[in-house]
Parts: sequence; structure tokens; C-alpha cells
Amino acid sequence: MPAKDIYHDNVCNALVKDGWKITDDPLVITIGTRSAFVDLGAEKLIAAERDSQKIAVEIKSFLSPSPIRDLENAWGQFFLYARVLRKRDPNRLLYLAISRSTFESIFQEEAGQLILEEPDFRLIVFDPNCEDILQWQPQIIP
Repeated sequence: MPAKDIYHDNVCNALVKDGWKITDDPLVITIGTRSAFVDLGAEKLIAAERDSQKIAVEIKSFLSPSPIRDLENAWGQFFLYARVLRKRDPNRLLYLAISRSTFESIFQEEAGQLILEEPDFRLIVFDPNCEDILQWQPQIIP
């Protein structure tokens, strides 16, 4: 099992504060004969529908010396996991969780903007200090 990201607990706490229940830590997905580990699985009850929303969250810290390398790795991992989830668990949406400082740096540059323009890309921006979700892209339906 892979090591947890340094922001793992911060994102867990932020999701719980936002009304989510952590259901999997990690969420194991099968790709053929191999397993992959998405950092978190969570669900939230939708009172009006008496149903629940399910998400998977891949957390990335972007702390290496190369933000482009971090972006490449996050991009590849996100789209691989999203593709597998679409086949195995189509009601669960994958989100990439990044800190505010990452969003305000590499994701405001052209390289990050290219990813944000992808129609199936979903992002959670969190504040690791106060453990709050600051933004969902696209906006999640409450």
C-alpha cells in the first residue's frame, strides 16, 4: 500500500467538516489483475433524494522540485483512475484534491489551465491550515 500524502489527514478532516463520510481509506480499485489505491472514498447523503453521492479523492501535495512533473503525474493518475471508476463504479466521481497554494501557483499557469479545461476533470481546493474545502470544480451539487 502506498504512503499517505502529507495532506491526507487535512483532506479527510475537511471532507468530514463539509458533511462527507469517509467510507474507504484507501479506496482499492482493480485494473485487470492489478490493484490501485485511490486515497479516499467518501459519500454524502442527499436528503431531498434519500440517496447518496459517492466520490473518490486522490490527494496531491505538489512538493517536488518540478511542478510540471507533479502535474504530469497527477494528470496521468487522475485519468487512469477516472477511467477505471467509470467502468467499475460509475456512480462514484473522482476528484483531485490540491492545496490552495498549489491552485494559486501551477494551476493558474498555462499548464494547469489546460487540465482545468478538460471536461471530465474534477478538482477540490482545500486549505490545509483550517482544514476547509474552498472550492469544488465543477461545483458539486449539495
